[in-house]
Order: sequence, then C-alpha cells, then structure tokens
Amino acid sequence: MANILASVDQRTKLVGENRLELLLFSVNSTQLFAINVFKVKEVVKLPPLNAMPGSHPHISGVANIRGISIPVIDLRSAIGFRPMPPDDNANMIITEYNRSVQGFLVGKVEHIINMTWSDILPPPKMAGRNNYLTAITRIEHQGRSQLVSIIDVEKVLAEIIHYDVSLSEGVLDETLAHEMPGRKILIVDDSSTARRQVRDTLGQLGIEIIEASDGLQALTLLQKWRDEGKQVAKELLMMITDAEMPEMDGYKLTSEVRSDKAMADLYITLNTSLSGSFNHAMVEKVGCDKFISKFQPDLLVEVVQERLRQIINH
Repeated sequence: MANILASVDQRTKLVGENRLELLLFSVNSTQLFAINVFKVKEVVKLPPLNAMPGSHPHISGVANIRGISIPVIDLRSAIGFRPMPPDDNANMIITEYNRSVQGFLVGKVEHIINMTWSDILPPPKMAGRNNYLTAITRIEHQGRSQLVSIIDVEKVLAEIIHYDVSLSEGVLDETLAHEMPGRKILIVDDSSTARRQVRDTLGQLGIEIIEASDGLQALTLLQKWRDEGKQVAKELLMMITDAEMPEMDGYKLTSEVRSDKAMADLYITLNTSLSGSFNHAMVEKVGCDKFISKFQPDLLVEVVQERLRQIINH
C-alpha cells in the first residue's frame, strides 16, 4: 500500500489529455467508490485515533502522521451509510482539498485505474440532488463489469466544514457596483456544492450566473451561442471552470475554446481544489487567464472586479 501512489507525480501528464486516474476503494461489502488520484497524498492503514470532543459526528478522530494532526472523516457515515468500525480492514486515504488536508476512513483500498473523462458520466438524474456523487463509470473488476461511484468530496466537506461566502470588509469596489448588474458569468463544475458556493458569492454582486455541470455541456452551450451569431467573449464577463469533470475536463474545455477563433478571446479562470503549483503550469499550457484554488470568496470577487476593470478601461 505504501507504494501505490509512489509515481503520482509522474502521472500529471494525463491531465490536459482529458484523462484521469481513479483510486478505487470500498466502504461496504458490495460497492466500489473512487476519488481522483491527484487529490490523494497518501494511503495508510488506519492509525490510532485521538478523540475530538464536540466535533462533527462524521469525524472519527484525529490521526498523528509524522507530527501532523489530520482530522479523519468516516466516509461511510458521511455519505449516508452506517458508521465504519475501525477494524483491521480499515484504511485511511489522506487527501488535500481546498487547501486543507484531511483523512478519509474507508475499507479496502483496491488499486488505481487509468480512465478517459469521456468514460466518466454524470450520476443519473433520478438520483436526486442530495446524492454524494459527482460521476459514475463502469469497469471490469474481478472478472465482471462493475459500477464505480465517484465521490463528491466537496459536498462531503461542505457539510462538515462551514464555508462562509461573506466578503471581507473593503473587498467590494464600490466604484464598480453599478457595472455589475446584467453581467454574465458561466460557472462550469460537476459539483453542485462548488457551483452553489461560487453562485452565492458572486450573486452578492448582482451578476447573472449561468451554470454547466461538465466541460462538454459548457462547450456545447458556447458553440450554440457562436452559431446564433453571438460574440461569446462579449456575452460573458468570464467563464469560471473546474479542472476535473465528466466527459470533458476544464483543461480540454479551455483548449477547445482557445482553438476556436470565434470565441478564443473568452476570459477563463480555472477554479479548482487540485494542487496549486501543478495547476499554474497547466494554466500556462492550455491558456487560462487566471487560477484560483477553491474556495476563496474574496479572491473570487477580486478576480471578477479585475476583469471588469480591464473591460471598462479597454
């Protein structure tokens, strides 16, 4: 297990090629779940946990990993199943999301699979709004076809950690207030929680928010506007896109937009929970204008205001 992620730094070449790698694991005896390898720092057998009196009921305790205290979330209970017993089969997946490190208590950790985003599909609409999945896929596992459910970790974390969308004093530029209403921003993210966070933040400015749940849906919408004769770069103040999404990731989406002369000038901001240093390199490679690591309401508003100033002063 210690070596399962040893080559993760070499795997970054997959991102930007509309590919991803998933770490498969179980939380019960019948289903396979997954998260993207790029969110994973380490996988270890569950260490002894220290209790956290008064903590959220889904937090099993705190693990000490090489002198660092890491809160451990019982993923099984967090997504609606009975709590997981910390037995000999228990493992901990240490992840980094939204600039914070946490561990997830899971059962057996299987292996890593290499996929293309076109093989990753949104969860069925019949699943309702309260499910904890961003996507599903199907793989051959132990000689049979098996469904894999990809966890919406941002939704899990948002229910445990309160994300405040209020803005710090002085962030809003009052001289721009009258310029905000009527401006449109396209938000592209497979997590409904992440879309809501951005929508609630920018909604305070009076900006109209248009949403898409994956890169292909967003590209189809932009192409429709183009074909209707609309100037996409003038229609939208900007597009704010996640990196990882079913069917088409944010890097591929950006590359497609940049290669189309009719909408190549669209201002694009990458807003993702993936690691910052890697994304800054990818931003340059595919041609994004800005990179913001989730979730920073003040910075999000500052980027929007900066773009608006550019348009006004152009």
